[in-house]
Amino acid sequence: MKMKTALTIAGSDCSGGAGIQADMKTMTMNGVYAMSAITALTAQNTTGVRAIQESTPDFLKQQIDAVFEDIYPDAVKIGMVASSELIRVIADRLRYYDAKNVVIDPVMVATSGSALMKNDAVQTLIEELLPLAILVTPNIPEAQVLSDLTIETKENMVTAAKQIGDNYHCAVLLKGGHSINDANDLLYANGELVWFEGKRIDNPNTHGTGCTLSSAIASNLAKGFTLAESVQRAKDYISGALAAMLDLGKGSGPMNHLFDLNSDYMKEAK
Repeated sequence: MKMKTALTIAGSDCSGGAGIQADMKTMTMNGVYAMSAITALTAQNTTGVRAIQESTPDFLKQQIDAVFEDIYPDAVKIGMVASSELIRVIADRLRYYDAKNVVIDPVMVATSGSALMKNDAVQTLIEELLPLAILVTPNIPEAQVLSDLTIETKENMVTAAKQIGDNYHCAVLLKGGHSINDANDLLYANGELVWFEGKRIDNPNTHGTGCTLSSAIASNLAKGFTLAESVQRAKDYISGALAAMLDLGKGSGPMNHLFDLNSDYMKEAK
């Protein structure tokens, strides 16, 4: 039996709602075999990040090499990478292996508000990783950093998406929200703009939504869907995970990534 594969290169979330853990749940539920290279261990939960322990550049390289040399991924999702040194390692290995379907979620700040990227790493991300991406998925604050523009309206979103895409030669999915619109996202690809309308779901538990969306997109690209199809399928998956109304933790809790799983192995004891 053959199966499409996806690699997530990101940080670990010990509480399971974001990062590597969310990515692998999402990839599994979207029908691909999930693999990981861990950029950092984090001590975090739904209320915030307590500590970060980065992988060494050499150890991250060894993880990426181990995956590519044995099970070549059909797509790669990149999430939290805190330092310039680690970004350079990732870019070097992706170029070396001619990685396909690279989706970058430029994680700069956690849902809880904790900073997850060093200041100098942002420029390295722009110079080293964005040129390798088929898609970058910033939220409004991240897009403001990448475009050096203030984004307060839908028209601002259009301007920023075009600037990021044209400057760094990749498609951009600029995620809405942050009081600008409902859950509507803007895709700028090949000179064309497409709005994806989302369902505003009254659920305060949104820990890991960015990780989940980018991983779902990468999974669908791995399976051969177009970029637009992959975005729509990912948004539908996110809507379902939020609508399941999982309620865990004391802060902004996780979604139910397994909302669509119906199996004898999921049943609880009677």
